[in-house]
Amino acid sequence: MYIKICGITKLDQAQAIAQMGVEALGFICVSSSPRYISPLQIGQITSSLPTLEPRVGQRVTTLELIGVFLNASPEEIFQTLIQGGLNGVQLHGDESPEFCSELRSHLDKTNINRQIKLIKALRVKNAEGLAQAQIYSDVVDTILLDAYDPQMAGGTGKTIDWQMLRDFRPRCPWWLAGGLSPENVKQAIALVSPDGLDVSSGVERSAGDKDLFKVEQFLANSRY
Repeated sequence: MYIKICGITKLDQAQAIAQMGVEALGFICVSSSPRYISPLQIGQITSSLPTLEPRVGQRVTTLELIGVFLNASPEEIFQTLIQGGLNGVQLHGDESPEFCSELRSHLDKTNINRQIKLIKALRVKNAEGLAQAQIYSDVVDTILLDAYDPQMAGGTGKTIDWQMLRDFRPRCPWWLAGGLSPENVKQAIALVSPDGLDVSSGVERSAGDKDLFKVEQFLANSRY
């Protein structure tokens, strides 16, 4: 199970969580978010992370470092990737499939010297939202489904209606987010069988401050 711990803000926590064997760390690049971290601070964290050895049986052999953006321009995204030492982009706003395609082309033409994973997050509240998610399957590497909230783009602690997702099978890998916690993650996996999990508030003491014991519990319950 691919697991991303999102909303990382602290160096020591990033190092500890990386050593636990997660596949990805997420950094919020949205200035209005309580979990916002600047590109310079991201770079200070990512440059300090150890080189992790491949894990037997896992397809992912390097830690993925993903910046989360909200309606940012390709230029802003590119600059943050460079400053932050990131190798993934998660789009969490109103970005269209056309924007995703243009961003992919832009990133492919730039001299980053590393492959960049492109993720589109969608806040789903009904079947119409799921239909929209299918449209992105051919233009991004991964789709992330998060809970809908009219005020907040993410990190709300709300869950999606998992029953609605039982037959969701896009043409690319997909991750489940929204209200996941050590207590409910087994049930979520059993119901919807996602390719990956993305958690933030469910393993925190407060916004951006991870509870390492909860992270360990989450990992253990996700890989039972």
